[in-house]
Amino acid sequence: MSEEEELEQSKSGSLMSHLVELRDRVVRMVLAVLVIFLGLFYWANDIYVYLAEPLTRHLPDGANMIAIDVASPFLTPFKLVLMLAVFLAMPVILYQAWAFVAPGLYANEKRIAGPLLVSSIILFYAGVAFAYYIVFPLVFGFFTSIGPEMVAISTDIGRYLDFVLALFFGFGLAFEVPIATIILVAIGFTTPKKLSQKRPYVIVGAFIIGMLLTPPDVISQVLLALPMWVLFEAGLIASAIIFKDREMDEVEDDESENAVAATDSQTLTDEEMEAELDRAEADEAKLDKNA
Repeated sequence: MSEEEELEQSKSGSLMSHLVELRDRVVRMVLAVLVIFLGLFYWANDIYVYLAEPLTRHLPDGANMIAIDVASPFLTPFKLVLMLAVFLAMPVILYQAWAFVAPGLYANEKRIAGPLLVSSIILFYAGVAFAYYIVFPLVFGFFTSIGPEMVAISTDIGRYLDFVLALFFGFGLAFEVPIATIILVAIGFTTPKKLSQKRPYVIVGAFIIGMLLTPPDVISQVLLALPMWVLFEAGLIASAIIFKDREMDEVEDDESENAVAATDSQTLTDEEMEAELDRAEADEAKLDKNA
């Protein structure tokens, strides 16, 4: 067997081993979601009641939620528990993804990627909790109080679930801003100093993202944009601390470049050298004449 054939066979074997490992890790992800789903499905209706509590507490007396579709009383709690299972299994899912790509990373990349992975999970959960405990009471209290008196409020359970899932996703994603900031600095795409100079654009971008990721109401847009701004500032501080040595090296490089430029600017040209020599010879001749 030639060397080329051995090389191709080794590449094929390596690819197959990676595919087998990927399959095993995807199976573990699915099993984690399935186990949590089966454990929670019995309490699906109770979980939905808890999820709907921020709205139902603001409904007028005698008002209830409704189900427009025939299968909604079953499918909506089913969908909720499935999404909740994925949400709760996220640490397992991300760990399996991390374990798959970790062997191909350098040591310094692993040192940064591990804490970032844990922080991203915590921040996503924090964004969801912020939406449920802070945003939902304000938004639903506003919606139920601003409508005309003759309008009976009866929200469909399926549309309510879609509404809150969109908010959960938007706030969970928005709370990842510090992680995104640190990653941009880590890969050398930008620096904390340059990002701080772009602060006005970041603030405007936060409100635009809030408009795109939330329903069309001002309250949820503002409540999403403000935390994004605060978290951006936190990401700037964290990246400045983590990559402090890199910034010091960049400052030293700039100083050395400035010093070289200053030295180059002080270097005399050939004409200036000849003029200096002529001036020195003239001064010497004058001294000899006086002597």
